[in-house]
Amino acid sequence: MLEKVDLSKEMKKEEAKGKLEKMGVELSHLQRECKAAGIPVMIAFEGIGASGKGVQINKLIQALDPRGFDVYTVNRETEEEKMRPFLWRFWSKTPETGRIAIFDRSWYRRVLGDRFDGLTPKKQIPFAFADIHSFERQLTDDGTVIIKLFLYISKKEQEKRFKRLSENKETAWRVSKEDWNRNKKYGEYLALCDEMLEQTDFEFAPWTIVEATDKEYAAVKIMNVVIRRLKEALVEKKQREAMEERIAKEQAENGKIEEKSQTEEYKIGVLSGVDLSKSLSEKEYKHRLDQLQKKVEILHSELYRQRIPVILAFEGWDAAGKGGAIRRLTSKLDPRGYAVCPTSAANDIERKHHYLWRFWNKMPKAGHIAIFDRTWYGRVMVERIEGFCSTAEWKRAYQEINEMEEHLVNSGAIIVKFWLQIDKDEQERRFRARMEIPEKQWKITDEDWRNRAKWEEYEQAVDEMLVRTSTTYAPWTVVEANSKQYARVKVLETVVEAIEARLKEQK
Repeated sequence: MLEKVDLSKEMKKEEAKGKLEKMGVELSHLQRECKAAGIPVMIAFEGIGASGKGVQINKLIQALDPRGFDVYTVNRETEEEKMRPFLWRFWSKTPETGRIAIFDRSWYRRVLGDRFDGLTPKKQIPFAFADIHSFERQLTDDGTVIIKLFLYISKKEQEKRFKRLSENKETAWRVSKEDWNRNKKYGEYLALCDEMLEQTDFEFAPWTIVEATDKEYAAVKIMNVVIRRLKEALVEKKQREAMEERIAKEQAENGKIEEKSQTEEYKIGVLSGVDLSKSLSEKEYKHRLDQLQKKVEILHSELYRQRIPVILAFEGWDAAGKGGAIRRLTSKLDPRGYAVCPTSAANDIERKHHYLWRFWNKMPKAGHIAIFDRTWYGRVMVERIEGFCSTAEWKRAYQEINEMEEHLVNSGAIIVKFWLQIDKDEQERRFRARMEIPEKQWKITDEDWRNRAKWEEYEQAVDEMLVRTSTTYAPWTVVEANSKQYARVKVLETVVEAIEARLKEQK
């Protein structure tokens, strides 16, 4: 593909200057429009070494309000980043609505530079391409504009630029042994670039190849591409809003008949078959609890030694006993090696990002445990039922969540997900008990009673969630929780079994 590109394209400096000044005014206006419309923008600069990424980024941002963008240089992973999933450092840098994030090299480093240097294992390449596809699709589905620019120069031009940089004391540091090796093996590196472009030239996030031999021509082309894409995004935003408004109106008029019929198959599902009579005697409970807590304490040390991250996700009815189960689980753990992450309604900053952003930021590093007291599954439960997201948003969330969890598992994590199940009568009894005990009254709110009134709707949503997101790599465990003692023991047993199974695989 790249070998067929005409690299002789050029433009006179005066002509380019005139075009850039005119387009700069337009780009500045579009930045303000995108901010007002709440459109996040990501611009990824990739390409051949010495193709001028830094120069072109500098020319582009001259027209932008510096308060509205961030520039990130993506080097090799730091020690901290190596202990996280591949996409963690990029999810954490995704821009909030109305802002622009510019990447000097990007998530594509995984399948380009790091791959060429042997830092990305061969078996990880297919997973990396799949992860990149999911990452970009999830963001663009949510309204992010992703502009991908590949700056291309010939082997001869690259060598000339490397020599010029190396001969100057002030710039010699910019040319490394790895750079010269890539020039020497230019054909091999170009083949990787071709493969990358072919596999990731998505309709929702296409590549633009920039002929970068002539810097003036490249600058004009880049600005032209960015302007065109932002214009398209503004039009698409209005069209999407109009469509969502029409769909919402139709659903209101039809009483959400279609949605109910589509989820009817989940009404008599997983939850209806749960035996809530299971319990333990006080003596058996104390004995098993003590044994399991000691096991978890030992296993925690082994997880740290082998650098295995663990993600424990707790969902369940209000008053189902999530907090109590978590307290028993963590009572003997080293507090330096785990974090409990309570999830409430998204705050103002979190609402300006993709709904998964706040959870990506809390994913554990290798050897640590992250315990989520309510999770990303709120998207397909409370946000769905209460209308905090559109039908299209919660429907695509099942796939987005499955993809995120698969990426985490492929990166080495253990994921254990719990749904704590109680019946409606038991919930009412616990609600009233909380109201009568002064030190527990803070646990009960008017919202808890309001949610209870929608029990059937939530039950249907939970059944669908369990069916559609219980995967081989991240299965759900439904915990019979009418008996708090039984539930706490089952949670501990499940965690122990999952960790022991992984440690057995490691041997």
